[in-house]
Amino acid sequence: MSRFRLIKAVLGPIMRLMFRPQVEGVENIPGDGPVILAGNHLTFIDSIVLPLVTKRQVHFIGKDEYVTGKGLKGRLMAWFFTGVGMVPVDRDGANGGVAALMTGRRILEEGKIFGIYPEGTRSPDGRLYRGRTGIARLTLMTGAPVVPFAMIGTDKLQPGGNGIPRPGRVTVRFGEAMEFSRYEGMDRDRYVLRAVTDSVMAEVMRLSGQEYVDMYATKAKAA
Repeated sequence: MSRFRLIKAVLGPIMRLMFRPQVEGVENIPGDGPVILAGNHLTFIDSIVLPLVTKRQVHFIGKDEYVTGKGLKGRLMAWFFTGVGMVPVDRDGANGGVAALMTGRRILEEGKIFGIYPEGTRSPDGRLYRGRTGIARLTLMTGAPVVPFAMIGTDKLQPGGNGIPRPGRVTVRFGEAMEFSRYEGMDRDRYVLRAVTDSVMAEVMRLSGQEYVDMYATKAKAA
């Protein structure tokens, strides 16, 4: 049994009892081949709930600090996060964005699922912010379809993204797969990248029901 299946078998029932996830549209995720899951990001537990509700393992970028902790706690965190599919990347370095993009591309070229939050960071106020174009570059470079998703209610269980989440119900809603083969070879055209990204974010907004803000979340946090 893989570490992912072991974690899901042992902790899955506990997390389902705690979060009581209601899942809609999971059949929209292809059963094989590369897939990009792109959705909103409300709080830390989004990355715990998402692998819980999908049959295939979801790989996603995470802060390298999650796997570099010391002592027993640090080792347990590293074992858990890498086991559920997190790939640690130093995103704060000068080439952090490029490293994350190339890691996502490698995962997709291996025929796996790559999960991404196009906003780039957690929403500071529950609204949906402008998506960064890395999602567009990934789908155009690899040809992988994009399945948009929405997390609903996770911020109520873990306000601010810190501390132990409280029990409650969350909803995870998946939309129909989106493909952008008509833009093949145009992954360096900034107008195309923006159009693809905005179309994905429009679908995330429809699924989540969030108010949209045409501003990067990082800028809103810095204000």
